[in-house]
Amino acid sequence: MKCAVPKPLESVKLIGKQVNTAMKMPSGAPSQSRSFHGPGPVMLEHKNMKFLITDRPTNTNLPQYITELKKYSANTVVRVCEPTYNTESLLKEGIIVLDWAFDDGAAPPKKVVEDWLKLIKGNFKEKPGSCVAVHCVAGLGRAPVLVALALIESGMKYEDAVEFIRRKRRGAINAKQLAYLERYKPTKLLKEKESGGNCVIQ
Repeated sequence: MKCAVPKPLESVKLIGKQVNTAMKMPSGAPSQSRSFHGPGPVMLEHKNMKFLITDRPTNTNLPQYITELKKYSANTVVRVCEPTYNTESLLKEGIIVLDWAFDDGAAPPKKVVEDWLKLIKGNFKEKPGSCVAVHCVAGLGRAPVLVALALIESGMKYEDAVEFIRRKRRGAINAKQLAYLERYKPTKLLKEKESGGNCVIQ
């Protein structure tokens, strides 16, 4: 399954559950040694948040993927597509894997959005300087949408969030997902102040 290719847009310039045990790779899952289905991994940093958007790894290139995660201090991987690789190697490295899959080319369900924002709020508060990695199949649809939501929650306008992502991830986010982001109403969860008077995202 491939992420949907975005249609030309006028409004913006084109520039789970935690896995505690190793996942078994389903029969028929790809095992090619090709490194990437789409663009290479890209790091996006805003305020005190760091995100690594990647395509979907396979069991074959998993060692290379883990090296990339460690390079960017990623302590959590959120996969929003069907699992195609075992998680045991990541868990041994202390990297948490969360399975929050939703339909290719679609906007994320409410439950996924809620879980994602809770993860972001807790992770960057408790582990400053860390990074959250997120991937779909090609890293062009579902994964960038979640990152866009975090940016919007931090105070960005939706069109600025999309352009910010597309500068490094050209072609990310399709028309359906863009319309969802335009309608999205921030929960202000990431702007809530702690007892010390500081916002979670600064």
